[in-house]
Amino acid sequence: MSLNDRKISILQAIINDYIETAEPVGSRTIAKKYNLGISSATIRNEMSDLEEMGFIMQPHASAGRIPSDLGYRLYVDHLMQKKELNADEQVYLKGVIARDINQIDFLMEETAKVLSTLTNYTTFISEPMGTRAKIKQIRLLPLDQTSILLVIATEDNFIKNHIIKMNRTPEDQMVFEIGHLIHKTFEGCALNEINGNSIHQLQEALGIYDVLIDPILQALQSTMLAAEKVQVHMSGTKNILAFPEFSDIDKAKSLFQVLEEKDVLVNMLEENKGTELQIRIGSENAVQCMQDCSIITATYKLSDDTRGTIGIVGPTRMDYSQVVSVLNGMVKNIEKVLRNLTDHNDS
Repeated sequence: MSLNDRKISILQAIINDYIETAEPVGSRTIAKKYNLGISSATIRNEMSDLEEMGFIMQPHASAGRIPSDLGYRLYVDHLMQKKELNADEQVYLKGVIARDINQIDFLMEETAKVLSTLTNYTTFISEPMGTRAKIKQIRLLPLDQTSILLVIATEDNFIKNHIIKMNRTPEDQMVFEIGHLIHKTFEGCALNEINGNSIHQLQEALGIYDVLIDPILQALQSTMLAAEKVQVHMSGTKNILAFPEFSDIDKAKSLFQVLEEKDVLVNMLEENKGTELQIRIGSENAVQCMQDCSIITATYKLSDDTRGTIGIVGPTRMDYSQVVSVLNGMVKNIEKVLRNLTDHNDS
């Protein structure tokens, strides 16, 4: 039994209609809405063949058909029309660039929110990571008479602030000089490259201010370990409740629990590492309660060695074409923001 042009047209009609309505699609609906030039009886026969081939299925005896995971896979791999971002979507995405975003974590939060708003699905995004975090910049800034702000930035532009408490802080100029000295000592180092020799030299150079060494080393350790751990931001978790597929409370609850387990999301992101775009449909997802979902992930790059992943979770009848176009648009925009951020921090 061959998958001819007529069967493909009917399959496309079923998928398009089901994505739009979430209702099983019958032969009469196809005949009325899609002007294929064939009768309802012929459509029914072709639908029977498509069902036998595994591309569609009948959820109830008296109902129309809905796409199977296999049908969706054929659609996204070979039939899906490429959709361009509309004017509103382009403006919305470019709005992220226009904002004065100077920290990675805030950029990730904003990106997740924008994507969940545009798609009405659940969005998660990982911060860019390299193979091993290295220190790019260290700054000390005076806050008040008993507090100093320590700012640590890695080469991946992971930035973390720490407050160091003292009985009495040095004069402002001395704080800046100490910061410069610490920066010169540790610039370009990974955590395992900070050794006793460099610490001893720094201790001697700081003199009476060597009390700063312990809190600074603790801050460096916590920052670098955090930078080497995948940081995931999520938005639009409750969007899933809007879809009839998840009207069952137990099903929705199980999905919420999985989405809240960051380790599950991290594993998904790690599996996608290095892949520009990946679409997992229904049963292709290893996690049982996510087999009514499709997950589309895309990789963005800060450099050849530093990258992150954006993911969108929705029902298997999600609007794949729209999601792919939005994801591709966001990848271009976020890479531009990250380049601007890197250039700004380098200057």
